[in-house]
Amino acid sequence: MPRTNDDATVPVELGASECWDYIRQSYVGRLAVVSGGRPEIFPINFAVDHGTVVFRSAEGTKLSAALADSPVAFEIDGYDDRLGFAWSVVLKGNASRLESVEDVLDSAELELFPWQVGEKNHFIRIEPEETSGRRFLINNAARRHVLAARRRQAFTE
Repeated sequence: MPRTNDDATVPVELGASECWDYIRQSYVGRLAVVSGGRPEIFPINFAVDHGTVVFRSAEGTKLSAALADSPVAFEIDGYDDRLGFAWSVVLKGNASRLESVEDVLDSAELELFPWQVGEKNHFIRIEPEETSGRRFLINNAARRHVLAARRRQAFTE
């Protein structure tokens, strides 16, 4: 069971190890970059590799902005239906293209497959310089609304 504060209304700051546990449980995150002086956010599927996050990309805004001389941020969120906890984890750092033969061959072993059609031949590694996260208890009223919305969604699908 996740560690909590005595006061359930106060978010719990996560340690780096807990942040990585949540990242490893996730499949989709968001990459935040700066492009043309404006923030852009892209959903990405990713793999964890030796304390870094690796994703694939095609040519375009996401790739060029990630590889620019600006830091990037990577974020995941989640929710535990059983316990009523939600969490958010953010990594901040720099992104680089995997270019060495060894890195490219190693990346082929990662379970990282494009979700869209098209060539996504660029493997990008985010090296975090800062890792932060928090977990908080969803209040009962909000939890009932979330669960009811999920039931409605499941019923209509």
